[in-house]
Amino acid sequence: MLKNTFRKWWDLRLQIALLGLAVTAAWGVRQTQGAAVFEVYNWVTRPFHANGSAQEDLISARTQELQAQLLESETQNQKLKELLGYVSAKKPKGIVAPIVGRSADHWWQQVTLGRGSNDGIKTDFTVMGPGGLVGRVVSVTPNTSLVLLVSDATSQLGVGITRSRHMGFMRGKGGNQAVMEFFDNVPNVKPGDVVSTSSFSQLFPPGLPVGKVVSVDMNKTPAPEAVVEFSAPMNALEWAVVYPHSKQAETKDSQSQSSVPSEGAQQQ
Repeated sequence: MLKNTFRKWWDLRLQIALLGLAVTAAWGVRQTQGAAVFEVYNWVTRPFHANGSAQEDLISARTQELQAQLLESETQNQKLKELLGYVSAKKPKGIVAPIVGRSADHWWQQVTLGRGSNDGIKTDFTVMGPGGLVGRVVSVTPNTSLVLLVSDATSQLGVGITRSRHMGFMRGKGGNQAVMEFFDNVPNVKPGDVVSTSSFSQLFPPGLPVGKVVSVDMNKTPAPEAVVEFSAPMNALEWAVVYPHSKQAETKDSQSQSSVPSEGAQQQ
């Protein structure tokens, strides 16, 4: 009987203790607004969460933003090219030519290509290298072509800053750099800007990459100047690609199109 009385007393104390624990837990949850329970839940379910899901969402959102910006830039660039006449109806096919001659005395002035008039090359054709503009053809033989490099001190061409569209003309310095003199007294230019041929150039088609600005002298007289480093490796040329001048290419295309009969004429 004493044993039964002790068991009842113990069960009663245990129920009171459990009830107090439950009340204390409920009060804690209310005071912390469930923060403790939320932390325990996160700790228990953490192994089941996808690793890096939040970071992947951020990367995906950033990627979509960059893609949208790229699409907008391409759209604006296309409009600008069409406005300034930077694109033609058909891009001319280039003629790949090896560098077969280069004199040490005229290293930065001219090179000789191993292709000539037999391959369709003519004077004033544009010569491109890996990275950008190299020069233009000044004389042709049946099997060779002489190219005046843009690095030659006598070479001048119209160029512009791609970012700001500020124009000027560039002359070679007999090395891997050239000097660009601006038409504006206060041009919008800074180191790192890309330089390309402008629509004012009479010797080259517009929009050809030339190089990048490495320094700017705004106090230069009579006009500000910028030092431009060529994007093509002028001192280590081995191959080049020769393109018809844009005007010549357009003339050739128009002549070929006019000589081809229409679809209706062919059916007749």
